[in-house]
Amino acid sequence: MSSVDLFKYVLVLLLPAAYLATRYLRSAPPPVSSTASTAEEKPVKSIMQAPRDDLAPPKDDPFTLAQLKEFDGSNPSKPIYVSIKGTVFDVSAKADVYGSGKSYNIFAGKDGSKGLGMSSLKEADAVPDYSELNDADRKVLDDWHGFFSKRYNVVGRVVDLPAVVKQEREASSENPAPVANPSSNL
Repeated sequence: MSSVDLFKYVLVLLLPAAYLATRYLRSAPPPVSSTASTAEEKPVKSIMQAPRDDLAPPKDDPFTLAQLKEFDGSNPSKPIYVSIKGTVFDVSAKADVYGSGKSYNIFAGKDGSKGLGMSSLKEADAVPDYSELNDADRKVLDDWHGFFSKRYNVVGRVVDLPAVVKQEREASSENPAPVANPSSNL
């Protein structure tokens, strides 16, 4: 085989391969840019909503733990309430999270402070007595209380908390944490 014949043979094989490669590259979708415009991006849905500035003034309506059970999300005509450290929040706007059969329904219609502090979804932990929580779990519980306070309307307070929790709450409200004197740091 002469070099001219070899050249023709290689050319015949390469032309279809080049044609197919070109066609494939032109039909491939363009790579997705990590700097895509924000107008095209869909917002990510999260249960962690932003703090609200349109909350109603807090109410101080008294609830017993038995009364609170009526607001567990099982009756669509009633609001859904969650109590944390005795503060009752209206979480009806997040029925997709706290409603009947939903992921956090375990806390609906009750004070589940201990479970929130422990980050537990066990029914046995969703109780109001958080007196045995360690300092780290109490911080988590306080963070949850702060989170709810910024996002949900306060509709009342639980009046029949366990005695040990009630005593703790009264002691902490009578003796607030000391405020540091800002001028002492000068």
